[in-house]
Amino acid sequence: MITPITPAGLPEADQAPVAQPLPQYFASAPKKSRFGAAVIGGAAVTALLGGVVGGVVGYAAASNSSSATVATASSDGGAVGANLATATGNAVVDLAAAVQPAVVQLDVTGSTGSGTGSGFVISPDGYIVTNNHVAGPAGKDGSISVTFADGKTATGTLVGASPDYDLAVVKVDRSGLQTVPMGVSNSLKVGQSVIAIGSPLGLQGTVTSGIVSALDRPVTAGEGGGDTSFINAIQTDAAINPGNSGGPLINSAGEVIGVNSAIASMGAAAGQQAGSIGLGFAIPIDTVKRVTSELIKNGSASTPVIGVQLDTGFTGEGAKVGEVTSGGAAEAAGMQSGDVITQIEAKKIVDSTALVVAIRSHAPGDTITLTVVRNGDQVVKLPLTLKSAPKS
Repeated sequence: MITPITPAGLPEADQAPVAQPLPQYFASAPKKSRFGAAVIGGAAVTALLGGVVGGVVGYAAASNSSSATVATASSDGGAVGANLATATGNAVVDLAAAVQPAVVQLDVTGSTGSGTGSGFVISPDGYIVTNNHVAGPAGKDGSISVTFADGKTATGTLVGASPDYDLAVVKVDRSGLQTVPMGVSNSLKVGQSVIAIGSPLGLQGTVTSGIVSALDRPVTAGEGGGDTSFINAIQTDAAINPGNSGGPLINSAGEVIGVNSAIASMGAAAGQQAGSIGLGFAIPIDTVKRVTSELIKNGSASTPVIGVQLDTGFTGEGAKVGEVTSGGAAEAAGMQSGDVITQIEAKKIVDSTALVVAIRSHAPGDTITLTVVRNGDQVVKLPLTLKSAPKS
């Protein structure tokens, strides 16, 4: 069972919901996920920006528009298009029938325990996307068993994993697999219909429906001293639970627009296991596409950094720079110690977590414009080209 982190400084009666990475479902005694808990609101966090950062987790404003429609459905997703073409007229029924053959259950065993999560096939020759906190524990010496919708199983191999983004790719030695097409997430709209498919509590092939509840939610997952992932999350009220981790969030075109990864839970402080309260979080597919492509090609994925150490004691709005890393992108852009970063492009930065999430929505090599407040009142625009974090 995962124990959530309680938001600091809030009376017990007024505690905010706590967002947690979905733990794998354990048939025997549960083991604690390597990602511990993801926190929204009130708790201190630590992460890398090419230096150490700290701050309070916050919410960023939604800024996306326009939703996908059935007419824009991709035709390169195996039988998905054909399945939708034989529609019954019930949207959820049709989408579930079309996509379920490409959704799998992963049973993972590693040195830290064993458990079950979800994933989905992205290529006919057997590449599968899931969460790092699902497949990562297998490491080099563990095992991954993949169960398909038709009940057939195959042995999976961990191709690569990114703790920074909580994503992983698994490969099975099979061909001719049905895949699910990847959509886009930068055109999502709040209120858009979605469905989630996966294996909550080990119940394979479970389908739930809902809407996109919000966009650009900064969500973190990590334990003190361990790896921390930062997600610019899609929030949904489609019910997701432990075991849904790594499964797809699907739009009305039958396309994946997010990877289900975290939930908010009330009452876990009283010793209850995390469960759905209608606040689920998914990694946007635009980020997933870049990271998984790198994992397949290189076995690892790059993480963009600006090269600063933030002032962890800063309590104002924005992210205050404590030190500028020598030779980093921020130094080249002219950033100074004491600058308060208040905006990246058009996105408002309310705290250090929002800063990390906004940066990780981009890729190394991207040029972005940071707005900083210098000496308390001077507003400065700094174009900056992101660098890659050093490989650990």
